[in-house]
Amino acid sequence: MNLRQFLMLLRARRRLILSTLFATVLLALGWSLIQSKTYTATASVLLNYKGVDPLTGLTMPGQLLPGYMATQIDIISSKNVALRVVDRLRLASSPAVIAQFQEATEGKGTVRDWLADLLLRRLDIKPARESSVVEISFKGADPAFSAAVANAFAEEYQNATVQLKTEPMKKAASYFNEQTKQLRDNVEAAQARLSKYQQEKGIVSLDNNRVDVELLRLNDLSTQLVAAQAAALEATSRERMAGGGAASSPDVTNNPLVQNLRVALAAAEAKLAESAARYGSNHPQYQAARAEVEKMRSDLNAALGTVSRSVGGNAQVLRQREEQLREAVAAQKTRVLELNRTRDELGVLLKDLDSAQRAFDAASGRFSQTRIEAQAEQSDIAVLNPAVAPAEPSGPRVLLNTLVAILLGTVLGLGLALLLELLQRPVRSGGDMQELLGIPVLGTIEWQAPPRRGGLRALIGPRRPLRLN
Repeated sequence: MNLRQFLMLLRARRRLILSTLFATVLLALGWSLIQSKTYTATASVLLNYKGVDPLTGLTMPGQLLPGYMATQIDIISSKNVALRVVDRLRLASSPAVIAQFQEATEGKGTVRDWLADLLLRRLDIKPARESSVVEISFKGADPAFSAAVANAFAEEYQNATVQLKTEPMKKAASYFNEQTKQLRDNVEAAQARLSKYQQEKGIVSLDNNRVDVELLRLNDLSTQLVAAQAAALEATSRERMAGGGAASSPDVTNNPLVQNLRVALAAAEAKLAESAARYGSNHPQYQAARAEVEKMRSDLNAALGTVSRSVGGNAQVLRQREEQLREAVAAQKTRVLELNRTRDELGVLLKDLDSAQRAFDAASGRFSQTRIEAQAEQSDIAVLNPAVAPAEPSGPRVLLNTLVAILLGTVLGLGLALLLELLQRPVRSGGDMQELLGIPVLGTIEWQAPPRRGGLRALIGPRRPLRLN
């Protein structure tokens, strides 16, 4: 169908199109006039107006999430918030509302759910573009009731966000409370094990001064043992020399008593030789000198034996001292090893106690924070503009309904005309004839209505209703 055929269709079906348009406009006007007036009250709320969590001091990233605004709109339009509004306004306790509920649902369901569904149907939520403001609108027949419902939705939305934030914190606080008790028991058990180990090992202080003192004592004993070993070795050598021959032993030779006795023996022998040369072997002086020499030699031999035995006794004492020091070093070494083992075991117990204490401190701190957050009633939602009772009704919109009816009537009339044209296709032009019959059109006869003329000339004047092309 070309433009000429479409215009011919409009011209031929103009009565049907105009009738349909007129009927549609009349119906829209009648429906708009019989509708009761509705009033729309709007309350504006601001999301994340602070931007900083008052408890943790951290910047709240909620507004940065792509689905944050959609989530808040879903919360506002949720059944939970609607039920809160019903309870807040006490709508379910009205006898008239209960009677309407019985009539509408025949007693199926609950009044609260039925009212919540009705409120949600009349609720309109619109987020502002490129801002954190959300408008909550409610449409009703009473302006005061519409404002009350809009404000109730805004306030209950605030309460719902607080509850949604505090309920998980309450559960977390309960969990951390149980964990804190268990961790406190772990700390007490670790402390009890440490105290028992200290009592068993006799540990008074937890520092390492005791081990250091024992190490210093071990080093001192080791030094004394080395010195005693050297002295014992030297004494053994001197004892061996003194036992092998007194003359070759420096300890015996350098002894003052031995040296004095040798000097006295030499003097006595000199006197004996002089007496032998002067008097003879039977002279009393010779006999006296000889007796003196023998006595001096006996004293010298006794002194040599005594000195040799003293050297051996000194060596024996030094060897005993060495053995005692060796036993003391071994005992001290065992004590130091025991102290090291005790210190290692004590270190493990201290680490267990420190780990348990750190875990308890972390859980206790987290429990305190979650408990404060669970008790916080602050909301990140603020009512920017509370709803007020509108003075002018928002509906029905007669002008808008009329314009829509004109558009809809025009479309409906065109649709009916096209439908009738498809069901019964008339011939209005040569093109239609050619399309229907498939034969060429040689000429057309167009009928034109004669012009209206009055008087005698109109009666006797020639008429030409047909024109041959």
